[in-house]
Amino acid sequence: MELLKLEKSHNGKYIKTYDITYLNKKGKEKVYEIVSRNDIESPEQLGKKVSGVSIVAYSKDKMLLLREFRMGANKYVYNLCSGMLEEGESIEECIERELYEETGLKVKRIVDVLNPCFSAVAISDIKTQIAIVEVEGEIDPHLSDNEDIVAKLYDRKEVEALLEKEEFSARSQLAAYYFSRLPQNGLEIFLKNGLV
Repeated sequence: MELLKLEKSHNGKYIKTYDITYLNKKGKEKVYEIVSRNDIESPEQLGKKVSGVSIVAYSKDKMLLLREFRMGANKYVYNLCSGMLEEGESIEECIERELYEETGLKVKRIVDVLNPCFSAVAISDIKTQIAIVEVEGEIDPHLSDNEDIVAKLYDRKEVEALLEKEEFSARSQLAAYYFSRLPQNGLEIFLKNGLV
């Protein structure tokens, strides 16, 4: 596979679309469409910039999940607290800001921040980081008028029930699944030892 050219086809406020022309294994050209949050000037820039964070947050023996309206799906789904990095902001600052804005909770401890990963590699070069965070405080969100989010801390049984009947984003479903399968005191041991 050889990338021949990259052309911007749409320049939205938050999302840009590109047509990428490849030479396939048989030597024929294939045009592929992708979306990005970034202005890409050359093929070397594809997938280089981290645009945000997804936060797997816990408090005591509960996991934070957000029930939020997602315009792209036109429905409510369960999701992780997440958001985009602002210009000049560190990943730690982004975690604290997004957590506070969407939930009112504060970071007690950042357990780990995983290496950047692709969010939707089949259609996008968007990269984010996943943070595992211990949180504290009371839920009291500070949302914009464009966000419809209900944040709640769920115990394992509640998460199991949600997994049976509700729709999730992919990352939140996977995080919720593993949380629901932790042995008794598993989360306490996990957070105490920083086992990631």
